[in-house]
Amino acid sequence: MAAEPAKAGTVPTIAHASRTTRERLQATLRRGQEALSPRVLRRTLAEMQAIVDQRASEVEGSRRARAFAQWYAGAGAEERRDAWLLVSEQFGPDPKKIKTAREHYEAVQGTPEEGGAEIRLRRALVSPRMRLLQRFAAFPEGMRFLVDLRAELLPHLKSDKRLLPLDAELETLFSTWFDVAFLELRRLSWDSPASLLEKLIKYEAVHDIRGWSDLKNRLDSDRRCYGFFHPRLDGEPLIFVEVALTDSISDCITPLLDEAAAVADLTKATTAIFYSISNCQTGLRGVSFGDSLIKRVVETLKDEFPKLKTFATLSPIPGFRGWLTKQLPAEKLAAWEKPLELAPKSPERQELLSWAARYLGKEMHEGKPADPVARFHLGNGARVERINWAGDPSSKGLKQSFGLMVNYLYDPKRLDKHRTMLSQGEIPMAGAIEDLYR
Repeated sequence: MAAEPAKAGTVPTIAHASRTTRERLQATLRRGQEALSPRVLRRTLAEMQAIVDQRASEVEGSRRARAFAQWYAGAGAEERRDAWLLVSEQFGPDPKKIKTAREHYEAVQGTPEEGGAEIRLRRALVSPRMRLLQRFAAFPEGMRFLVDLRAELLPHLKSDKRLLPLDAELETLFSTWFDVAFLELRRLSWDSPASLLEKLIKYEAVHDIRGWSDLKNRLDSDRRCYGFFHPRLDGEPLIFVEVALTDSISDCITPLLDEAAAVADLTKATTAIFYSISNCQTGLRGVSFGDSLIKRVVETLKDEFPKLKTFATLSPIPGFRGWLTKQLPAEKLAAWEKPLELAPKSPERQELLSWAARYLGKEMHEGKPADPVARFHLGNGARVERINWAGDPSSKGLKQSFGLMVNYLYDPKRLDKHRTMLSQGEIPMAGAIEDLYR
């Protein structure tokens, strides 16, 4: 194959070569810390071109793609980066064909030929890169290979813009391949396979799972956990949500995570609290299925528990402290370093709540809520319902938001209205939130 794999245990330092792959393919000698020599780079390119050779059948193309993936698995970090650059730089659309098709399309605007010209332009814009990636997805482990490749690629995009076309192509393909129409909703319980339960512990991103007893507490009796799965990534959750069934909207995470807490009476449960939502596959960043997951879970819960009327979250505010440190001097922030000791009616406590309400109810960045969790839930049609003092008294909660947590309310009848408000630059919120910063 293209090159000898890196020695086990070595972690090469990523060194960004200045030459393009076009320049390197035409060269004779390797320069600096380039991983693949020009000769090996040419051979690697030939192997990639063979994968998309129109004379190769789907079966043969898939076999070649699988062989290349096996080489990639043993390649070093710099060798992999050379492979990314080849895909990104050498498999783009033909600029001459695009120019010709665009000029023709513009020339026939308003004539009967416009439709055909549009089709030709669309075809000219489709890159060989797309076909190459599709061939990798054809063999059983190919989807996993591509998702992992993108996860490895993402951290390098800011430092090397040449990789952006490959990332964009992967995201486009994943948005189609992982459309919610192809996903399966599963309830995860204590009876699920141990290998899957281990993945829940690994992927939990909001409230760390402390062990098997903690996990059991989140899956049994008055708790539910649901995840989306794709048939080509069997046994790997894409995203999962943890739900507590209660008789009111929760204002603190501690009782929900308390293994010794009394089990709620499900016959009296009127509220479903989504207290943790975790994306599991870094390589699927930008592919949205959280909205559909919550909708599907709401419908599933309503079928099982007809008395459920309220659907809300108990969410962290991860961006709050970082934002506030840019608004106020350090001596002002010092007054809130021990927020749990502040009296209920103290001016310091009321002022901190006011800043939190302003952050969640007013602060926007590029037309979207500044806080990442708010951006997710408000984008799904929820509204900011209530800010909870000492909602998360853990060290993590104190560090990121002075212990504050927020409830986002999902009202099935108003989801579209709230999305419309958000698109017009207005954050949907309860009157109590507005009262805090007036």
